[in-house]
Amino acid sequence: MVDDERLFIVADGMGGHEFGEVASQIAVETLAGFFRETSQDDEITWPFKLDDERTYEGNRLSAGIKLANLRIREASSSSESQRKMGTTIVAMHVSGTVAHVAHVGDSRIYRVREGVFEQITRDHSLWNQYMDSDEEITDEMREYIGRYKNVITRALGMHDNVDVDVFDHDVQIGDVFMLCSDGLTDMLENDHILELIGANDDLDDACTELVAAANEAGGVDNITVMLVRVDEE
Repeated sequence: MVDDERLFIVADGMGGHEFGEVASQIAVETLAGFFRETSQDDEITWPFKLDDERTYEGNRLSAGIKLANLRIREASSSSESQRKMGTTIVAMHVSGTVAHVAHVGDSRIYRVREGVFEQITRDHSLWNQYMDSDEEITDEMREYIGRYKNVITRALGMHDNVDVDVFDHDVQIGDVFMLCSDGLTDMLENDHILELIGANDDLDDACTELVAAANEAGGVDNITVMLVRVDEE
């Protein structure tokens, strides 16, 4: 969480452990810094034009993430070994009865409401790209694409410009939001995740148990998870 901004961020770096960590750190620090600057100075010049179809808070998230992409591109161009580094990102800013959500890549946000566990982001993946196309998908194609279902089509650091998905989601008292990397959800079934969240009143303990369970199940990738409960609007 960033100061009093009610901003929550998870970034999952790519390009090897060391450089993936660099990219994810740049992403988090850039977005958090942009939120601090725009909260303290209404006259600050934004690095990107506002989208009239988005809310002010949605534009803040989008602009901050696009700025993070530029910072990662600048860092990667300074070293041959860092050229392939990048990161996914998912961010949520809670304001009143609305959660403003933005994401790039396959890190996710889920919501638990009245015992129902629901994914509220959609991965930018090769699998979803094919599923969303108008092309008829044969069984053979489905099997082939399935081998590459974890291949992502968007990430920070891949290109000079990045498309950021942004939307607003209503919140209610008692909602629990889970921001996570795919290292968690690739290892655990939804029912198991919901069970572990529901069994712990302390969300820090729940996060610890989720990571431990994912590692016990194989832990083949980085595992990052953050839980946010809405106690007041």
